[in-house]
Amino acid sequence: MDTEAQPTQRDRSSLPGTGAAEGRSRFALVARLAAWLPGGRVTLTLLTCLLFALLLNLVVARPFEIPSGSMESGLRIGDRVLVNKLAYRFGAGPQRGDVVVFDGTGYFGDADYIKRVVGVGGDHVVCCDKEGRITVNGRSVDESAFLYAGDEPSTVPFDVVVPHGRLFVLGDHRSASSDSRDHLGSPGGGMVPVDDVVGRADWIVWPAGHAGRLHRPDAYARVPAADGAHG
Repeated sequence: MDTEAQPTQRDRSSLPGTGAAEGRSRFALVARLAAWLPGGRVTLTLLTCLLFALLLNLVVARPFEIPSGSMESGLRIGDRVLVNKLAYRFGAGPQRGDVVVFDGTGYFGDADYIKRVVGVGGDHVVCCDKEGRITVNGRSVDESAFLYAGDEPSTVPFDVVVPHGRLFVLGDHRSASSDSRDHLGSPGGGMVPVDDVVGRADWIVWPAGHAGRLHRPDAYARVPAADGAHG
């Protein structure tokens, strides 16, 4: 008869240094925090969500409320958009047609603004051709897909070359927008430094009936790169 003792399986949860003890410690910490806070676990959950939202706002995305009618009819007063703060952080720069939020301090005013990028560094932007359209690097741009109904591309003539590292921006509701056209004689010539761009507006998140993704229009797809341009 085989009398050799059979090995038994020890309960690892009882062994010192195992993950089970750590798990119990974590749960105990949560319980202590919940007991300490007024409202208990509900308050703790709300604080955790708030902390996550603040972290998201600082690093990834930021909500922005449309303050004026300068971007109608696509963006209306009171709309909330979600600004992608990582869109231009890994080498890619703003592109023509992007809707961007930027810090206008020293150029437009001490506030954040939202406009559409019409020209990037090196671009030659002119208003207007014989048909009243803006041209970029000699190519006429059909802005009818996003230009406010009844507006002309611009009633202000201009002929500018955008410095590298800067942007020429316009509102979609041209007759109600203070943009690069209105600051051509100001410091920086109305051109927004790329470094002052907060991010790209990617989504309308409120109101729910107007929610949706903001797409870069095809209007600028055939615009050639400027000589010596880097994007």
